[in-house]
Amino acid sequence: MILEALSSAVLGLVLAWVATQRLGHRLPARPLVLSTGVAGALLGAFLMHGALDASTLLVLLGAAAVSVASVSLLLRPAGRLRRRSATA
Repeated sequence: MILEALSSAVLGLVLAWVATQRLGHRLPARPLVLSTGVAGALLGAFLMHGALDASTLLVLLGAAAVSVASVSLLLRPAGRLRRRSATA
């Protein structure tokens, strides 16, 4: 279980780092993104291990899915929002 938690945390850290490299202009501060990725991965591993009593591969897949989902919640819109007037 300790090895699953450690590998899930590393997986979440790597996924969050990749997100900051590719989408850095749309994400908040890097420490927030990295910690969110790790926390999401640990939560996903806990849920998969507790709910399904799954194998290590399924635990890591669940950790990756929850980590990516939690980091995606931090994304901001790419451009400025276009506001139209009430008469348009």
